[in-house]
Amino acid sequence: MLKIVVLLKQTFDTEEKIKIIDGAVDERDAKYVINPYDEYALEEAIRLKEKHGGEVIVAGCGPDRAKEALRTALAIGADEAILLDDESLTDDSSQLAAALAAVIAPLSPELVLAGLFAVDTGSGSVALQVAQHLDLPHASAALKLTIDSGEQLGAAHVPGAARYALVDRDVEGDMETVCIPLPALITAQQGLNEPRYPSLPGIMKAKRKPLRVVTLADLTISADGAEARTARTELTPPPQRAAGKRLGGTAEEQTRELVLLLQTEAKLL
Repeated sequence: MLKIVVLLKQTFDTEEKIKIIDGAVDERDAKYVINPYDEYALEEAIRLKEKHGGEVIVAGCGPDRAKEALRTALAIGADEAILLDDESLTDDSSQLAAALAAVIAPLSPELVLAGLFAVDTGSGSVALQVAQHLDLPHASAALKLTIDSGEQLGAAHVPGAARYALVDRDVEGDMETVCIPLPALITAQQGLNEPRYPSLPGIMKAKRKPLRVVTLADLTISADGAEARTARTELTPPPQRAAGKRLGGTAEEQTRELVLLLQTEAKLL
């Protein structure tokens, strides 16, 4: 039996048109989804539960609308959800990680899974900071994950560890295999699996599954963890791309014009 916690974030859909108004995403027109990399973590957790037995708990932080993402995770196959209801925490990864670690610690999971990074901010530091707060070994960018005894995996015995995680992880275009004792934290890379969609029976069952809401007042966080280290002052869209240019004439004429444009407009030469 495995107790698995999945860190899950609700992000705006980066494939949709996003409007920025007064330095923030316009929520009226934004479509929100489960962070795609967290979907790989959730799918892997459910597959491990199906193989080994146990339970899957999803935990996330955000405003009330984040419940939608958590309920989707319950419909897909998670057993329980926890929402840390505090939107302000999402501006600082250090505070967020400390708060999530305080949520996870009483659960005593054998395995914590998360996405490699969040597509809205491009940040992948929260999960690793959670591992630090919980004093867990970790492996990032997992492309394959096997859970078994150390004897089965050929791992050196670590006192107190009954099971180990064998992780094939992406390392800048190559592959590295590591074996770490449980409990541990692992982040999921694209290619780890193919996430499933919620079924109609799953959606109906999700309505009866527990979704617990906690606040910072319910948690015990160290003074160091409660201190913000960064602040987001403004969110801006990328600059508009200039229209492309088509170069005409012979190959020699095109080359001369291209060199001229690189010198005068692109300032590259």
